[in-house]
Amino acid sequence: MIELQDIINQFGGEYRESHNLSPVQIKAFSAIQNCRTAIMGAHVDTCDECGFEKISYNSCRNRHCPKCQTLTKEQWVEKQNHYLLNTGYFHVVFTLPEDLNTIILRNQEMAYRLFFKAVSETLLELCADHKYLGAKPGITAVLHTWGQNLMYHPHIHCIVTGGGLTKDGAWRTSRKKFFIPVKVLSRKFRGKFLSFLKQAELSFSSALYQDEWVAYCKPPFMNASKVIEYLGRYTHRVAISNNRIFALKDGKVTFSWRDYRDNDKKKTMTVTALEFIRRFMLHVLPSGFRKIRHFGILAARDKSNRIALCKKLTHTLFPSMARPTTILEKLRDMLGADFDLCPCCGIGHLSRASPGYEIA
Repeated sequence: MIELQDIINQFGGEYRESHNLSPVQIKAFSAIQNCRTAIMGAHVDTCDECGFEKISYNSCRNRHCPKCQTLTKEQWVEKQNHYLLNTGYFHVVFTLPEDLNTIILRNQEMAYRLFFKAVSETLLELCADHKYLGAKPGITAVLHTWGQNLMYHPHIHCIVTGGGLTKDGAWRTSRKKFFIPVKVLSRKFRGKFLSFLKQAELSFSSALYQDEWVAYCKPPFMNASKVIEYLGRYTHRVAISNNRIFALKDGKVTFSWRDYRDNDKKKTMTVTALEFIRRFMLHVLPSGFRKIRHFGILAARDKSNRIALCKKLTHTLFPSMARPTTILEKLRDMLGADFDLCPCCGIGHLSRASPGYEIA
């Protein structure tokens, strides 16, 4: 199977000679290139039955690496289970127009922060209006910067509770269909984001005030388990997974993509390896930037007490206070009970020789 790492290993040197990379891009580039190789060091797993030793190279753990997100995602999703409520949930998406791409790329950290601010304020202010809900909902927002063809396409996915906490401490349930008209949502968002850009002294075309911006609501989730399924798919996704890369031949990369403008048809696209790397590097986020954020009743301040109240009001069963799943248990759930079975004797199981025993 062709992987992103293979493409970077073969064409990364040529790409870096012709492109100026930021420090955070260089870090991601090198991490992906070296992931699970001798450069990252290694650790030894030993069979508890026959003593067989297996050397495994360490992962880079960079959040842009397609090899290193699965376990992180599972741990994050397990934590979010505690905050689910017995209510409906909506999936709302906010997209920025292409005319802003250049401005955003040149001012990523500021622009992404303002993007989150405009999205959260739009939802919270409209939900506070009694015409729509008259309460404060819970919002989990996830920033993605790519389209299926790997081109730059910044948008924020939001999971919004189908109800919220009123000022007097009661729970108010929303209508079954999304309770805010899409045009109201998009126009308020447009006004807020452009106002924030103006305050930040970032110039843009006045024609953007007249354009209709894209904000839409997908069909609501049927139950809480579907919310978790969604979160698992979207939160720790990178721009492209290795299983979408089909071929690397004659300096060109072929990968699969879905054309949403053509009835969501699955297609293949072939571009030069250098163009493929260029597109991927567009989606490396600023250092330390949080691409997953919570607002409303899910905001960090006094979150535990607020969620406990909401669980009572929505008749949500409190989960048992079981200990968190260990990494080993998670790996068994993901890979099967015998994922660590010794390849030599077929009886014992491999485990790390000792907590600090690694090969430099």
